Amino acid sequence: MQGNVACAEGALAAGCRFFAGYPITPATEIAEHLARRLPELGGVCIQMEDEISSIGSVIGASWTGTRAMTATSGPGMSLMQENIGYAVATETPCVIVDVQRGGPSTGIPAVPSQGDMVQARHGSHGDCETVALAPGSAQEMFDLTVRAFNIAERLRVPVFVLADAAVGHMREVIHIPPEEGLQRAERRLPEPGADPFALCGFLGEEVAPMPVFGRGHKAHVTGSCHDERGMRNVVDAEALDHFVRCLAGKVGRMRDELVQVEAEGIEAAQVVLLGYGIVGRAARAIAREAREQGLRVGSVRPLTVWPFADRELNELCGQARRVLVMENNLGQMLPYVRAAIGHQVEVEGLQPQVLGTLHRPAAVLARIKEVLR
Repeated sequence: MQGNVACAEGALAAGCRFFAGYPITPATEIAEHLARRLPELGGVCIQMEDEISSIGSVIGASWTGTRAMTATSGPGMSLMQENIGYAVATETPCVIVDVQRGGPSTGIPAVPSQGDMVQARHGSHGDCETVALAPGSAQEMFDLTVRAFNIAERLRVPVFVLADAAVGHMREVIHIPPEEGLQRAERRLPEPGADPFALCGFLGEEVAPMPVFGRGHKAHVTGSCHDERGMRNVVDAEALDHFVRCLAGKVGRMRDELVQVEAEGIEAAQVVLLGYGIVGRAARAIAREAREQGLRVGSVRPLTVWPFADRELNELCGQARRVLVMENNLGQMLPYVRAAIGHQVEVEGLQPQVLGTLHRPAAVLARIKEVLR
């Protein structure tokens, strides 16, 4: 199954019944597949006029209680950023799939890239915490899309699936578990007929129940600074402080459960190859080849890009001589790795010889041998 199709099937398995999007290479197959499959399941798929209206429609659908998703690439995600910030502020669960391509601007549509990592974290203005998962295979396009919906529903946050053109377009055998074997996080809803003045549907320490439309609840949903009842307060700094800290705190409290990291061969490793997504998969293969040559090389691949796995990297990489950070960009993850472990181990960025392509194993192995010498 193609990675993009696996992503679409993962969304359906997670209970997604609404998709709004605008065709964009290399993510279009997700929309095409859902256009066929959603009506079969009683769902709705809409091609919107642009990416701004796409994410707006997804937010609106989510507020009716529906699990909703959009899919795009870097230029589209740039257009969505204001509404993504709105989804954070209004605590709206939704999933945004970004099949990355070469940029900036329209760049090259068919060339894989990892140029949107920082945009997923800091694209919207203001202080906010986001969750982003980075699949490295067609199987993970399915699995991590399911996980993205579960996180979104549980925390009432937008969640990113950060793939790229290589993962989206590769074809691999994948395993789709039976429906009874899938875990689906249920959205917490308030009791029917709850008093709108007593109902605290926002800024809850343990994630407030979501008073969705059409269920008999009266709610005020605003992207402006507001209190637990959704009532605006755009005057007091104390209100803003509470607003921002509560929104960020929801993700912070779940940080250890959200972060997933895959590690291999790190015991006594002198060099660790660190990468995410398809590049992390390549790093693992190169590390295996290095060990076959008798070199003490391990690999680490964060499946969760945000929140950042700083504590995990400390534990996994702290005893190495050098960490080579492999990315298909000019080093977007590199500063975060240096901030996390640069005080105890040398950290070096390693881009591919040609951006938009995978790292050449021979070049990486040559660099490893130079470090070990």
